[in-house]
Amino acid sequence: MQKKLNSLEDLSKIKFESLEPDREITQKEKSQFTAQELEAHFSNKGRGGKVVTIIKGFNGDKTDLKKLSKKLKNRISVGGTVKDGDIIIQGNHRDKIMDILQEMGHKVKRVGG
Repeated sequence: MQKKLNSLEDLSKIKFESLEPDREITQKEKSQFTAQELEAHFSNKGRGGKVVTIIKGFNGDKTDLKKLSKKLKNRISVGGTVKDGDIIIQGNHRDKIMDILQEMGHKVKRVGG
């Protein structure tokens, strides 16, 4: 049975296997997700007449997609979701979303309506 550690001095006795920092992300890997060509769609079909803005064309992990969605929703102060690889934002905020995405380095095309 291992002895229970009671003070911070006891923590100094712990040996770590590796103190090397994690590998840093290269510039090429960063640019893979920053400069993408996205499409900003306007839709009200299948939503009881309520309007949504749909961002399509994001290539990356589901976690990256969710992070981008959260940033957009927080900046505009609206609700939304991630569904089938698309970001769905409640309301017609296409111009605001396009400005925010362009600030992030994405190329955004306005599609429909």
